[in-house]
Amino acid sequence: MRNDRRPNFLWISFEDTNPFYGCYGDAVARTPNLDRLAAQGCTWTNAFSTAGVCAPARSAIITGMYPISIGTHHMRTTHTNPATPEMPTPYSAVVPHYVRCFTEYLRADGYYCTNNVKTDYQFDPPLTAWDELSTEGHWRNRPDPGQSFFAVFNLNRTHESGMWPEKCPEIAFDPNAMKLPPYFPDTPKVREAMARMYTHIEYNDGILGDLLGQLKEDRLADNTIVFHWSDHGPLPRGKRWPYDSGIRVPMIIRWPGGLQPGSVKEELVSTIDLGPTVLSLAGIPIPWHMQGQAFLGAQAAPPRRYVYASRDRHDESYDMVRAVRDKRFKYIRNYNPDSPCLPWVPYLNRHPIMQEMWRLYMAGELKGPQLLMFKARPVEELYDTRSDPYEIRNLAGYAKHEPELRRLRQALDAWIGEVGDMGQIPEAEMVRRWYPDGKKPQTAPPLFIPICQESPGQEPTPEGGTCKAPVLVQLHCATQGASIAYTFERGDDPHWLLYTAPLRLAEGATRLRARAIRIGYEESKESAATFTVSA
Repeated sequence: MRNDRRPNFLWISFEDTNPFYGCYGDAVARTPNLDRLAAQGCTWTNAFSTAGVCAPARSAIITGMYPISIGTHHMRTTHTNPATPEMPTPYSAVVPHYVRCFTEYLRADGYYCTNNVKTDYQFDPPLTAWDELSTEGHWRNRPDPGQSFFAVFNLNRTHESGMWPEKCPEIAFDPNAMKLPPYFPDTPKVREAMARMYTHIEYNDGILGDLLGQLKEDRLADNTIVFHWSDHGPLPRGKRWPYDSGIRVPMIIRWPGGLQPGSVKEELVSTIDLGPTVLSLAGIPIPWHMQGQAFLGAQAAPPRRYVYASRDRHDESYDMVRAVRDKRFKYIRNYNPDSPCLPWVPYLNRHPIMQEMWRLYMAGELKGPQLLMFKARPVEELYDTRSDPYEIRNLAGYAKHEPELRRLRQALDAWIGEVGDMGQIPEAEMVRRWYPDGKKPQTAPPLFIPICQESPGQEPTPEGGTCKAPVLVQLHCATQGASIAYTFERGDDPHWLLYTAPLRLAEGATRLRARAIRIGYEESKESAATFTVSA
C-alpha cells in the first residue's frame, strides 16, 4: 500500500445547479460555505457539462468519454413507460471493452474510493468501481487511515424535482427577490419555484460546509484537493437542452499550494475533464482512449478552444441536437427541426414553471421570448453569449455572423468525426447489437490459476488445491474487457478488492472468492476456491 503523501480528493457535487452562488456574483444567493471555498481556491467561470441531463452527463464524468461516443446518450435506459412499451428499454449500455470507470485506475494505484451515493451512469455501476458505494460511504471508513482516498458526495436536494411544491413545500427566500430570465413569465408560481431552488442551494451549501469541517477535523484539509461541480442546470429551457442554462455549471477547486486562493480562471473546461484531471493530479497516467483532458497537474493539456454538448432521447421522446461553444459563441444543430421544442416528457411537465407556461400559452398570454419554447425550432442556432447571455436572439442566417457560423459548423463536424456519433444509429438497432438474442450478456466467471512448484500456471484449479510455498494465483476472465474483484473475507457483505496482479498466498488455508464484470453485462457467478499452502 503506497503511503507517500499523494493528494487525497474530495468531490462534492450538487445536482441540477447553475452557478447561482454569491461567489459567482449572484446577489440573491446565500452560499457562505461555497463563497469561502472559492476564496480559498479557484473559480472557473466557463465550466460546462456534456449534456443538459443527469445520466448522459454522469456517464461522461465517470468514463471520460462523450455519451454519443459510447452509447450512453439516451436519457433513461433502465425503465420503460407503460404507455410506450415499443421502446428498446430497459437496457444497460455496453460501452467499448476498454472503457472503465476512472476510479478503477485510482483503486489500482492504491486509492480508497467511496461514493455517497449517486451513480446514474446509464449502466449498472460495476463492483470494481468503488471500495464503498452506499449512503454511508466516507473517507473515514478506509481500513488504513494513512491510505490516500477519493471520496464523492452527491447532494441531491437541488434536483429539479425539489421545485415541485408537493415534494418540498418550504421556501426560505422571498419570491419577489427572484431575477427571472426573459423567457419565463413573471407570475407568483414561477417566482415560488425559483425561490424554492435557491432554498435548496442554501441547504446544500450547509452540507458542503459540514463535509469541509469534517475534513478539517481529521487534519486532512492541507493534503486534500476539493472539487465542487454540478452535472447540469435545473430549469425549463435549461435542463435537457444545450443552452447555457442547461450546461453551464459551477466549478470550484481548492488545491492547497497548487491554486492561488481567490483566483478566477476563464478558460473553458468540461465536466468530461474531471476524471482525467484527478488522474493527472494523482500522478496516474491518463489512458489514451479518454476523450476528456486534464486541466490541472503534470498531464494538463493546453486550454480548450471549444466545449461540446449533445441532446438525444429524453424519457419517452426522441430528439437529436448537437452543440459547440467557445468562450463567446454557441452553435446548435437541430437534426429534427420538424419536431416541436417541447415533445412529451412527463417529468418535465410536472415542473411548476412548465405547468405555468402551458397554462399561459393556452390562454394566449405569453409574449416575446416566453414563446420560444412553443415555436418551431430552427435548423441551426447561433448565439453571442456575451451580448445575449440568455440565448434568445438567433444570429444564424445573418451575413455579419456567417464567419462564426461557418467556423463553428466545422468545429462541430470535426468533433463528431473524431469521437463518433452513435446517435446516428436508431436506438433499437444499437441495443440489438449489444443484446443480439434479446438478453443481457453475462460476464464469464473468473478462473484461478496457481503458479507454484506443483503447477506452473498452465491449468485452472476451480476448487483450489495444495501447494508448497511460494504460491501465486492468477485470476482470469474470458470476457473481453471484464474487471475482476476478489476477497479473502467470508460472509455476505465482504470488501471486494480490485484484481491488478497475481496474488501471493500465505502459508495455511486460504479461501479465495472472485467475481467478474464487464460494463453493460450481467455480473459473473461467484467463483471460490480453497488453497492450502505448506512450507
